[in-house]
Amino acid sequence: MPPPSPLPQRHGLDAAWVCTPERGSAPAHPWPSMGAWLNERLSEFVDVTGFLAGERFAYHSGTPVVDGDPYAPHTFVWFHRDLADEAFVPGIVHIVHQDARIVVIDKPAFLSSIPRGRHVLQSVVVRLRAELGLPELSPLHRLDRVTSGLLILATERRWRGAYQSMFQRGEVGKTYRALAPLRPDLDLPVTVRNHLTTRRGQWQAELVADLPPNAESLIELETVVEDAAVYRLTPRTGRTHQLRMHMLGLGIPIIDDPVYPVVQDVEIDDFTRPLQLLASEVRFTDPVDGQLREFESVRTLPLHGEPPVGSA
Repeated sequence: MPPPSPLPQRHGLDAAWVCTPERGSAPAHPWPSMGAWLNERLSEFVDVTGFLAGERFAYHSGTPVVDGDPYAPHTFVWFHRDLADEAFVPGIVHIVHQDARIVVIDKPAFLSSIPRGRHVLQSVVVRLRAELGLPELSPLHRLDRVTSGLLILATERRWRGAYQSMFQRGEVGKTYRALAPLRPDLDLPVTVRNHLTTRRGQWQAELVADLPPNAESLIELETVVEDAAVYRLTPRTGRTHQLRMHMLGLGIPIIDDPVYPVVQDVEIDDFTRPLQLLASEVRFTDPVDGQLREFESVRTLPLHGEPPVGSA
């Protein structure tokens, strides 16, 4: 692990770091300078020459790296990457609850929980670290980018273990609601159990028929809305796309799902048709003080494309 970064967060993101090889593991004839090593190590990803000229690389002391600095083994260097432009994701991130240990938010569809891939600035973590002044804020569980609703975050690194262990032990009760076609012939409630898996590079999860179940969901009919219905979904496990796959398997795919039953070609900045899936309720016994915690989303189905914050 590296020592603490000499650079402050930028846009709510920690500085990236690299480290020269330890003595004995470097080539017999090491690099003539730190600039030469950085060029070999990073030129595929960043403009090393420009970063050096702009004093954007820093040693642990905070001193800028100079191109001609003599190469030194086991030396940490920090820097902030340039970020690509991103379309602003409309909608309000509602703060449902905040205390010294956790923040519970209600996020709009299309806003990523964590900075990843093409969704960095437009993520819950980046937005709220700056807004709330919590540089260590981080999610305690997953919530898909296209899913709306409740997400729980730890305010500081020291609280993560206690709260994450609740999710790992299955001690957190979650309720989702989904808008999907009405099937009068479907006998509900029903518990769906099967084995789901995901493959790297594939958008859709897969059902594996000959393996023991690893995914379980209770599906209940809540309200009929013309030729559609609101369903109450209670996941008892937390597999990727579990609820979306289980609804699809019952012949009632969630409305406006961009991935199921077939992957749709949706522009990255098209926020007009949110997935009709809402993380609506969460409840647990607080592992620190023993209090019963219950939270509810302020959003309701059907979900609509949300206007930009501050618009009339």
